[in-house]
Amino acid sequence: MAKVNGKYETIFIVNPNLGEEAITAIVDKFKSLISDNGTIVSVDDWGKRRMAYEINDLREGYYTLIEFESLPSFPAELDRVYKITDGVMRSIIVCKD
Repeated sequence: MAKVNGKYETIFIVNPNLGEEAITAIVDKFKSLISDNGTIVSVDDWGKRRMAYEINDLREGYYTLIEFESLPSFPAELDRVYKITDGVMRSIIVCKD
């Protein structure tokens, strides 16, 4: 059976109190993880934005949106890595198909 890639997009929010270098390191970590397991279509760094509600007593977060194509099994692994990475406050992965 042929491998079929799916189209996905993910957005994650990083704690802005970590500092520029730590935020850049986390974003680069996920960019490389996604590119190692699929193809990145686009990356949109939204930067620091005010959130609709407080998360861990913070009103702002650093947002990054990544559109990518990968095998259907990869998003579950990406979600697992989001959950164990310190500094990632929230994340979501959506199938665009």
